[in-house]
Amino acid sequence: RKKKKKKTATVSSSAPAPLSAFEASYPLSASSSSVRTMSKPVKGETKVVVHPLVLLSVVDHYARACKNTSYRAVGVLLGSWKKGNVLDIANSFAVPFEEDAKNSKVWFLDHDYIENMFAMFRKVNAREKIVGWYHTGPKLCSNDIQINEVVRRFVSHPVLVVIDAYPKEVGLPTRAYFAVEEVHDDGTPASKTFEHLSSEIGAEEAEEVGVEHLLRDIKDVGGAGTLSQKLQHQLASLKGLEEHLGEIKDYLALVQDGKLPINHQITYALQDTFNLMPNLDLPAFIRSLAVSTNDSMLVMYLSAVVRATTALHDLISNKVELRQQERKDEQKEQLKEGKAASDEKKKAAAAAAAA
Repeated sequence: RKKKKKKTATVSSSAPAPLSAFEASYPLSASSSSVRTMSKPVKGETKVVVHPLVLLSVVDHYARACKNTSYRAVGVLLGSWKKGNVLDIANSFAVPFEEDAKNSKVWFLDHDYIENMFAMFRKVNAREKIVGWYHTGPKLCSNDIQINEVVRRFVSHPVLVVIDAYPKEVGLPTRAYFAVEEVHDDGTPASKTFEHLSSEIGAEEAEEVGVEHLLRDIKDVGGAGTLSQKLQHQLASLKGLEEHLGEIKDYLALVQDGKLPINHQITYALQDTFNLMPNLDLPAFIRSLAVSTNDSMLVMYLSAVVRATTALHDLISNKVELRQQERKDEQKEQLKEGKAASDEKKKAAAAAAAA
């Protein structure tokens, strides 16, 4: 008999998110109470903005605790909800975390430490709340759902941000998720899974200035110059474009083979992208491209001719100077030899006269 496929439905609600026990002990202020209605992430609408300070803290945490090991760093994210359903993550702190490398079900997260640390952070900036947690994956793990349930003690709908401390591919090192409950039509118990959220790197003006100074101190731009930096940026952009094109190619191949269903939104977006590409077969475009290329090549040819002429002129000038120097040296040698011969004649004449 054919197996009946499970049909799942994601439970979602537009009602305000209920307060957890921890959130009730640390209530929102009156100015931020209006944000409570959109403190629940929504797929396709919520955008997660991660500040550079969070990335630096996570990389420092990973370098100090987990470098050259198979363990991952885990911590708590602090931030606030902004208008437009934007989750602004501005700060973070590390949390003691241990897990068994052989059995993913065995792990320990110190939630008492989270309460104490947040109480101290709240004294410095009361507007920043616990909005989620992070780990350095670099991918999702099997016990993330259980850890997310522990973090729910501090926030009703936590956001998980997987941060790759040492990315090997070009692109954003952050991926944001939130947990949703799936109800199965076949009567099996409901299960939880992660849904993806859009994320980006954002910074305020003061942070941008600090990051620029940091990069200026780290990068040795004295000998390389700005041209090398531009070429590196262009190379990184081309690698990122190649990676995205490869993902599009793999997706279309899977759709063509019937392994993935057709998503019309993705096909419409690809069609819009292809429509924005210029038509390279137009005679006017070909003519203008040829003219522009010929002009560029003409400039390169003239510069090469001028460079070669200058080099030949310097070579000839050098040869002339060497010959003139050789002639002067020969004249000096002849003068020395003539003077020595005259001196010998005078000595011989004086000796003969004396005899």
